[in-house]
Amino acid sequence: MAKGVIMADVTAKTLDDEDRALLSHPEVGGIILFARNVESPAQVRALTDSIRQINPSVLIAVDQEGGRVARFRSGFSPLPAMGKLGELYDLNPADALSLAYDCGYLMACEVLAVGVDFSFAPVLDIDGASLVIGDRAFHADPDVIVALSKQFMKGMKDAGMATTGKHFPGHGSIAPDSHVADAIDDRSFDEIMHHDTQTFIQTLDQLDALMPAHVIFSQVDDKPAGFSKLWIQDIVRNQLRFDGVIFSDDLCMQAAHIVGGIDARVVAAIEAGCDMALVCNHRDGALLAIKAAQSLVDQPQHRFGRMKGEIPAWQDSLEATCRQFPLWQAVKDRVQKAFFEDNQESLAKDPTAYTKTF
Repeated sequence: MAKGVIMADVTAKTLDDEDRALLSHPEVGGIILFARNVESPAQVRALTDSIRQINPSVLIAVDQEGGRVARFRSGFSPLPAMGKLGELYDLNPADALSLAYDCGYLMACEVLAVGVDFSFAPVLDIDGASLVIGDRAFHADPDVIVALSKQFMKGMKDAGMATTGKHFPGHGSIAPDSHVADAIDDRSFDEIMHHDTQTFIQTLDQLDALMPAHVIFSQVDDKPAGFSKLWIQDIVRNQLRFDGVIFSDDLCMQAAHIVGGIDARVVAAIEAGCDMALVCNHRDGALLAIKAAQSLVDQPQHRFGRMKGEIPAWQDSLEATCRQFPLWQAVKDRVQKAFFEDNQESLAKDPTAYTKTF
């Protein structure tokens, strides 16, 4: 039995009996939250506390990148898409680097405050041809991505949050969205490594985890990177000497179908070298994943502890809790002024209207 290797999700804003049963399985080591789980900061904190009452060692995660990928909205500070930092960098690099730190710190404070260990961030893909990456990326230039993401990650770490670089070795140069279609990149290994993957290589010392892309790099392997021993073991572990956590991307995505059903995907991801397999928005799939994990040899879990967040005591409100972070108010004010001051009316009507341009 492979304990703690499945990251699943819960149904709603409070736990039901099926959620409690899911959390009681020793194979479940992580829970990821989505927008359906969120009503307010206080409610999220109550939810995460109840999750840990059942499974004290569980890692709780979220995708809180900023821009269009932000599960926590109502009651939380808005965050710009990382591409907005890239736009600003082209005009004023010093301001962009300072605000990248602020965004990382602000995001981490508010995510930790509601009892979530980490956000799957930052996106280290380039802004290239991808239909799903776009302004989730900091920039099209790998050197700019490295500069901005290092500051963003410094902010995360200073607040007490571990970092996850995604989607290794790079999803930005291939157009199809791997959530809904097969994604195949036909470039040579050298071209990939000398361009897209540089953003990972040059930030590796600040990364606590990696998430491989569901992309087939056909000149390297016939399997998506997240199922590839060549990518994960030979390149990430042996060549790059990375010893952090490797999370699979969501195994319910369309591009993961190549290795079979959910159970086969879990086995393939873990045997390729992933430490934890994500099975999202599919309760029957999560139960199949748990059963598949029971057939696997137990995996070392020493890496998981690095992903535990420095979660503060709850102080009855998000604002009061975040005031335990010394820089929270200052970075919140700076991010608000830089990206949202001109958008208050739009934000009141639509919290996704993170649209200020430079």
